[in-house]
Amino acid sequence: MASTWIDITPTVTPALAVWPGDTPPSREVLCDIASGSNITLSTLRATVHLGAHADAPSHYAAGAPSIESRSLDYYIGACQVIRVTAARRTRIESADIRAAITAPRVLIATGTYPDPVRFNEDFAALSPELIDELAARGVRLIGIDTPSVDLFDSKDLPAHRAILRHDMAILEGLVLSHVSEGTYELIAPPLRLAGFDASPVRAVLRPR
Repeated sequence: MASTWIDITPTVTPALAVWPGDTPPSREVLCDIASGSNITLSTLRATVHLGAHADAPSHYAAGAPSIESRSLDYYIGACQVIRVTAARRTRIESADIRAAITAPRVLIATGTYPDPVRFNEDFAALSPELIDELAARGVRLIGIDTPSVDLFDSKDLPAHRAILRHDMAILEGLVLSHVSEGTYELIAPPLRLAGFDASPVRAVLRPR
């Protein structure tokens, strides 16, 4: 029986690209059945902004909530995948969204970060005006197929600040190239990492 789930998470390997200067994933094998141990036991070392991940407000605002305090309601439920035509190194505006918003979680496929193992700095991002518009339409979570909702060289992070203002949630680093536009059920809960500024997620969709 074919699975109805659509995985939108990049595979975590040492080749997975991370933000320049951040910690790439690595595995240390402590015990290995193949070497005669009775179990295999590994240690993972990596940034928490790894592949598909959920940002916590503490990532972009002092004194804001860390990831373990975020409600799971943000990350589970009806969502809508929207595909846009985006020029590289530009911010997506409200006028770029052609589809009517029908779900409280919106995943935006820009196509500007096509290869999870090759970091490109010229990916598209979101405008704060678009975030304001989505919030006004009842959107609680915004996901994107790039490493950030802001441009690579942004320091004031206007998209992050707009999301903070509306108490919305963020998913970044999604793989949406194989997903058709439409409405799905999203399941992408973060780990309950006390005090952390983000968490990797296993983001999956199920057609509704």
